[in-house]
Amino acid sequence: MTPRRPRPSLYISVDIEADGPIPGPYSMLSLGASVAGVQDADGFRAADPGERTFYRELRPISEEFEPEALAVSGLDRDRLGTEGDEPTLVMREFTTWVGEAAAGAQPVMCGYPASYDWTFLYWYLIRFTGASPFGHSGCLDMKTLYATKAGLPLRAVAKRTMPRELLSRRRHTHHALDDAIEQAELFANLMAWPGPARP
Repeated sequence: MTPRRPRPSLYISVDIEADGPIPGPYSMLSLGASVAGVQDADGFRAADPGERTFYRELRPISEEFEPEALAVSGLDRDRLGTEGDEPTLVMREFTTWVGEAAAGAQPVMCGYPASYDWTFLYWYLIRFTGASPFGHSGCLDMKTLYATKAGLPLRAVAKRTMPRELLSRRRHTHHALDDAIEQAELFANLMAWPGPARP
């Protein structure tokens, strides 16, 4: 009996900007996503990270915020209070976009690091739509991927310690779409990287 071929994974680089450390008390203010590539039984194929993208700015869901967190993105909470999109609308649009981008593959969120962005993304998806197109565990952390391939402790990993050829040449701007595209390039490079040369 021939074993079933697994469904391909479509990797989507996601970056969010928020005004605090956790969702609920604090708000996701922007969401950017970029298709990084697809992996099937034949291997990984990188996508053009600027080709299929998603970006929205969201209305805050509470009055609480941390000035230091808000300063990172440079987003204006007062403007977003009147001009930002409703979170329910954004999460529905994002879910539709993910489904169309995946087209038969299983979508996987990837981030650097994934933990912060995934926490906000998953919470918002469940809170405002009741479901996640990634399921409850469809995320991949690029720091862990690099640490595993490089044979390093996770806490020793930082972008500044990575080989230059792995890094995107794009600037990290703290604009969610810019950073999602930058991270998509990093992810594609990591997937193709065999690891450091061994003596």
